[in-house]
Amino acid sequence: MSNYWVKIEGDEAVEYRKVHVHTITMGDVEDPEIYIAGPIIEWQQSEVGRWIMEHSAEQPVFHRWADPLHFGYTYKITAVLRGRDYTYWTLKWGKATNHKDILKSI
Repeated sequence: MSNYWVKIEGDEAVEYRKVHVHTITMGDVEDPEIYIAGPIIEWQQSEVGRWIMEHSAEQPVFHRWADPLHFGYTYKITAVLRGRDYTYWTLKWGKATNHKDILKSI
């Protein structure tokens, strides 16, 4: 699937974009799926996280990659946004956030 597509819904064409909305870097831990829960919950409770959870056309998904540079893992959260919501998100937040940005806003 592309990062941009158009679907016909009823009588109108609706734009969709898959966007990277948040990044979390974590050190090497025994069970990363358990340790990532806290930072993901913090993100979901932030202003941008609540907005994404409410306006995403599909359930946001997190992806995990091994991060050899930091000897740990990188998690990226992606969401599918409709055209109008994508424009709002881009104008308000402008880019994907990381864990440090969320902690500053709390």
